[in-house]
Amino acid sequence: MVVVELALLIGTPVAIGLGYLYWRKSADQGGDKLTKKRLADLKDKTISLDGDTSEGAGKQQAADAKPLTGRDLANKHKTDGNAHFRVGKYDLAIREYDAAIEHCPTYEATDRATYYQNRAAAYEQLQNWAAVIKDCTSAIECNPAYAKALVRRAKAYEQQQDLSRALEDITAACIVDRFQNKATLVSADRILRELGQQHGREAMKSKKPTYPSKQFLKSYFSSFNNDPIGKLVVASTEQKGFIKAKALFDSAEYEGIVAACTEELEKSESESEYKLEALLLRGTFYNLIACYEEAKQDLDAVIELETADKRLRSNALIKRASLAMQTEPDSPGECFKYFARAETIDSTNGDIFHHRGQVYILTDRMDDAIADFERAYQLCPTSGIIATHLCYASYRQAAQNRDESAIGRIRKRFNEILDQYADCVECYSILAQVLTEEQKFDEADSCFARALKVEPDNAQIYVHRGLLQLQWKGDIDEGVKLIKKAIQIDGKCEFAYETLGTIEVQRGNLVEAIKLFERAIELARTEMSLVHLYSLKDAAVAQVDVAKNMGLSISNIQPNF
Repeated sequence: MVVVELALLIGTPVAIGLGYLYWRKSADQGGDKLTKKRLADLKDKTISLDGDTSEGAGKQQAADAKPLTGRDLANKHKTDGNAHFRVGKYDLAIREYDAAIEHCPTYEATDRATYYQNRAAAYEQLQNWAAVIKDCTSAIECNPAYAKALVRRAKAYEQQQDLSRALEDITAACIVDRFQNKATLVSADRILRELGQQHGREAMKSKKPTYPSKQFLKSYFSSFNNDPIGKLVVASTEQKGFIKAKALFDSAEYEGIVAACTEELEKSESESEYKLEALLLRGTFYNLIACYEEAKQDLDAVIELETADKRLRSNALIKRASLAMQTEPDSPGECFKYFARAETIDSTNGDIFHHRGQVYILTDRMDDAIADFERAYQLCPTSGIIATHLCYASYRQAAQNRDESAIGRIRKRFNEILDQYADCVECYSILAQVLTEEQKFDEADSCFARALKVEPDNAQIYVHRGLLQLQWKGDIDEGVKLIKKAIQIDGKCEFAYETLGTIEVQRGNLVEAIKLFERAIELARTEMSLVHLYSLKDAAVAQVDVAKNMGLSISNIQPNF
């Protein structure tokens, strides 16, 4: 697990379902007048669901003395159907609802909506999902703001794995209920996760290799103090094979490295002097461009050769552990197996303990993280990044324990690290995020400003500083300006596109938000990231589509959308 990934996870501002924040905010603040009026008009058509109204019961009693017709007869069949439903006689209930629909005048739209909805409820108990969808559709045609029918149809679509339609229906129900129904919101989040997982898996299968930005790669390689490729010195000036790959690596011209390593590996055994180094370097870049199966093959080839230099094998094992965490985030045990094996092979490699410590932080095992960072720092005492991560893990532990005296000592240690490693941008950025958590916003902003003096082309810092402006001052314009600056500096900064997209959602600019999420999706490297980004995009798309279908107003919808 690389340093930059840890930095992204600390204080990440978005979550599943954030796409709905615009609507929540609109409802809380009164909303757009046209939208508010349209919702009120729709809601006026909604009546009590499933049960009998007191007015209907009174009419029923009055009509007992004479034959029932029309609406009264339909209402009696509905009442009898409800009685059958309550005792689990769903087939009989369906017959009564059939009769209710047959006898109900076509102009009694709200009554007919209730009968269709009640019959759908009976079909739901029989798990006849196609019939549920058909009846809920009829109910919604009669009453477009029938939240209960929308929720029931969403459930039926979900059972049929038609998650896009399920999301559209549950979104419509949320809008009708002004996001006040907790159960509906929970269903919306669940469907978003399911749809995001579906889209993420599909996208991962067809994803084209994409190189991260040079800033990302710089941060990645800076997290290795004992990189055997970086430290390797080659005497030859031959510009082909691994020699060429090493020259490209040293000059940060990364995109030709895989081809150059492949050229080395195609040489005969007698011609190739750097076969293992080429495998390790190519496997590293396959991992970075999300060619995970190819990365596994190359890294495993280095790992399984017991006669190989232990520095090559332990480095390959660290990257194999990171790869396991990226592709199987819910099963960290596999990741830790690779770290344990690396430690057995080369216990003096501080990178093992540094990278494993970051995984311990991500899995909330602070005692283990602190122990590993301490060991890593003993082996690499000049590393400001390790010192910072040790301090951060100690801070997290103290915060969990609510140990104010320990927090005070750790804050002093952060300042000592800044003095000792004044050119380590990681020190500034992580301390800034700690200060943000403590709501010491002016000090946090100062830290970000100092970080940008050290590394003015670091897009991640601009994004975090932009978010700080929103949290601290509520200054959306300044926050957006800083995040756009990040994109200007680094057009491959996935974090910037995602964050700006969430801001545009909250501002009601859903169409623009969708474009930003799509760009972030193009840059995402892991299935976990894709699932998250698709959830955000799908939420925004659903709201745009529902608003269009229900005749609601969203300021940013294009005329031809």
